[in-house]
Amino acid sequence: MAFVSSGYNPKEPMKDRITDIGPKHFEEFYPPVIKNNKGKWLYHEILEPGVLVHVSETGDEVYTVRVGGCRLMSIEHIREICEIADKHCNGYLRFTTRNNIEFMVDSKSKVKPLVDDLMSRKQPGGCYKFPVGGTGAGITNIVHTQGWLHCHTPATDASGPVKATMDVLFDDFRTMRLPAHVRVSLACCLNMCGAVHCSDIAILGYHRKPPLLDHEYLDKMCEVPLAIAACPTAAIKPSKVTLPSGVEVKSVAVNQERCMFCGNCYTMCPSMPLADTEGDGIVIMAGGKVSNRLSAPKFSKVVVAFLPNEAPRWPQTTAVIKKIVEAYAKGANKYERVGEWAERIGWERFFEKCEIEFTHHLIDDFRDPAYFTWRQTTQFKF
Repeated sequence: MAFVSSGYNPKEPMKDRITDIGPKHFEEFYPPVIKNNKGKWLYHEILEPGVLVHVSETGDEVYTVRVGGCRLMSIEHIREICEIADKHCNGYLRFTTRNNIEFMVDSKSKVKPLVDDLMSRKQPGGCYKFPVGGTGAGITNIVHTQGWLHCHTPATDASGPVKATMDVLFDDFRTMRLPAHVRVSLACCLNMCGAVHCSDIAILGYHRKPPLLDHEYLDKMCEVPLAIAACPTAAIKPSKVTLPSGVEVKSVAVNQERCMFCGNCYTMCPSMPLADTEGDGIVIMAGGKVSNRLSAPKFSKVVVAFLPNEAPRWPQTTAVIKKIVEAYAKGANKYERVGEWAERIGWERFFEKCEIEFTHHLIDDFRDPAYFTWRQTTQFKF
């Protein structure tokens, strides 16, 4: 009755309702040509790297220009993106799941002025602000996590290795010379906010040492039961420790053989830091994919067990990735993804072709029968 007394009418629940709480409905942000042709699109084509056309059964067309965007953007950069959208696209744009920016126009005559404007804008250092590309059989934008800038458990940076890698692969972002598209991703640690478990090439930050223990302050700064409960492998247990001063304090002990270096304990307890200069570095993985085309989705496999962090350009990491891409471009059949190519020639040959050292640590010995019998994909099994 309180709602009725305040003016709420159950027969007209939307009357006088405040509807600007939270995000607005996404259809309000469609370009008119998209809204008018929803559900009516017949086909699309890639006209050139970074430029697509979608054609509707009504005869309408929408041209999309895709440019590489950065994961972490300044306010000034976003304002410039909006300025471009206002100038060429009536204010409409969209972001892809891989941090690309797509500008949409409804006429082919508007494409070239838009592309010329985008490619003319450069950073003070000379690199492109809005490089056009990332479509078809090439390298699209690298999806990545927060890195040293924002996250408290990373074993590597995100923006640094991604920038260095994209500089090495930039020609393949701007062209479509590869057998199929190649998805590259980065996750800063094993918690993997990135898509490294299912990418053609993946960069994974990896801790190799268990957390440090600041016994003096641990009980003062942390809820010990929470730190213990946060460990997924039950490697932490309560312990009493005698400090050099002779004072006995409540703390924890870590079973190093059980620790998987995930950093969950540090999330709950700042007195258990995990970052370490020598222990932290990068693992390279390859062969994963989400697509159902040709073969079922695949998980990435470790191909380089460890590389050191070499800020600011990560030369060893980028060299390995470049070797993989070049070997794949030279040896794979049309439409084959990296993992499909590796499986066709054999993973042993994959290491030879990519000039990567193979060790017994890289052998996949997982043989659970469920791995083969469970219905893992939408593909039919006869």
